[in-house]
Amino acid sequence: MGVFTFQSEVVTAIPPTKMFKACILDGDKLIPKIVPKAFKSVEYIQGNGEPGTIKKITFGEGRQFNYMKEKVEAIDKENMVYSYSVIEGDALMNKLEKITYEIKLEPSPSGGSICKTTSKYYTIGEFEIKEEAIKAGKEKTLGIFKAVEAHLLENPDA
Repeated sequence: MGVFTFQSEVVTAIPPTKMFKACILDGDKLIPKIVPKAFKSVEYIQGNGEPGTIKKITFGEGRQFNYMKEKVEAIDKENMVYSYSVIEGDALMNKLEKITYEIKLEPSPSGGSICKTTSKYYTIGEFEIKEEAIKAGKEKTLGIFKAVEAHLLENPDA
């Protein structure tokens, strides 16, 4: 088994507390409404959103993958850090044991926020994941992130 780590940063005009609330705390309900083609539904299998919670995310019609199950590893509302693992689903392609993500929102100098994400891909056997293979997923995630940003800009009281 190998572990491949990738990091990324995205800057947004939305302050970190508001973005954390929209994407993380309210994301399971908000994102399927804003981007139904990406996420059709989020179902809680176990728990209520706190660490240990297991969620099933069903992707929208015509997406590359059908579903995935996520396990919430940690949530730190004060420091705006959220960690979760993809533990099941066709997104693992029978070549990954799991994928872990740590998302941290920090204030940016312009008054918005910087979203820093660390992704760790735990491969099965000798499989090696290439950064090019990660790019498509990052682009889709960025699209969802930007859709949430646009929603918050259009609805400042949301």
